[in-house]
Amino acid sequence: MNWWRWLTTPDPNPGYTTGKLLKLFVRVAIFAVLATLVSALLMPTPVGKYLNTWWGSMLLVLVLYLPLMKFLGVDTFTPRRFQQPTTKTTASGKTVPSSAERRKEKNRYAGVRKAPPKHGGRR
Repeated sequence: MNWWRWLTTPDPNPGYTTGKLLKLFVRVAIFAVLATLVSALLMPTPVGKYLNTWWGSMLLVLVLYLPLMKFLGVDTFTPRRFQQPTTKTTASGKTVPSSAERRKEKNRYAGVRKAPPKHGGRR
């Protein structure tokens, strides 16, 4: 698998999985190495004396963070609205909709005087 694709694609599994935490750690480590490298390259320049202060280091990190914000803020966690709702399968092979799907179907007919069709509509 391409390591860059692995690093930048969200993990659809819910919760804090090992893969998500590893991706987050790798992204932060890449950012730290890049910030250290840029700081070391800027030390011999006239800007170097300002990088030794706390506010100079903070400005450098902010200047580096702005272009890398999309990389560091990639959706490690897939939003709940994009996750597939779970459906259960009974022993007879029928799929039972989840509570969210049942609520959605129930609210589909909210405010309508006539009840929803029973037993699959017309016969």
